[in-house]
Amino acid sequence: MSGQQQNITSSATEMAPVRWGAYVALLFAMVFFSGLLGGKEWYGVFDFTTLNGSFGRVVSGVTQSNEALNVSNSTFRGTGGNGAMDGFLFAFGLIPAVMFALGMINVLEHYGALNAARKLLTPLLRPLLGLRGNTGLALIGSLQSTDVGASLTRKLADEAQITENEKDVFTMFQFSAGAMITNFFSSGAILFTLVAADGTLAVPASIGLCILVMFFMKIVGANIFRLLLKMRRQDNASSEIHKA
Repeated sequence: MSGQQQNITSSATEMAPVRWGAYVALLFAMVFFSGLLGGKEWYGVFDFTTLNGSFGRVVSGVTQSNEALNVSNSTFRGTGGNGAMDGFLFAFGLIPAVMFALGMINVLEHYGALNAARKLLTPLLRPLLGLRGNTGLALIGSLQSTDVGASLTRKLADEAQITENEKDVFTMFQFSAGAMITNFFSSGAILFTLVAADGTLAVPASIGLCILVMFFMKIVGANIFRLLLKMRRQDNASSEIHKA
């Protein structure tokens, strides 16, 4: 498809009316990929990570302590792997999440979720990050899973729904504090339970404040990279003028 045909297709999509069902699909997508409904309760069936599940664990070692046997478990990758072989197994483990995410996005796209996101989120994402609203679902997904964010961004780039510069800026946003919500609550939340010797909290901040700081700095980092790209384009343009 030529660049002119892509522009015509993109313009036609942006001008198409968005029905109420598309907003419902967008709302479902935002909740589904946000991780808000994660857990073992019944509403976990509406959460991406919960439905994606995890691989079973296998016995990786047995040790004896006095008269007791201690059994250690690991994933199918095992322990102590390295090099291309371990990298292959790591990549193999990403396939279910990527396939599931792309499948859900295709279903939601059919019901107009991306069109609704483009219309609602463009006025917000343009001034903040210089991105189009159709990156909204990938942005939300990247807060919970790096695999989801990467796969959806690749899909947008392959379908020419974002430019090369937008892809670079968006990648920078995702790269900083990747999978922020999942990693923070699984690894960093324990810091807020630590108590100093005098009985005060070791971390004098709330979880909400820390999340806001991380999200704010993700935006700052993306805009710094956005500025560098702009300066680079100007330098290239100046070089072309001097050569001419």
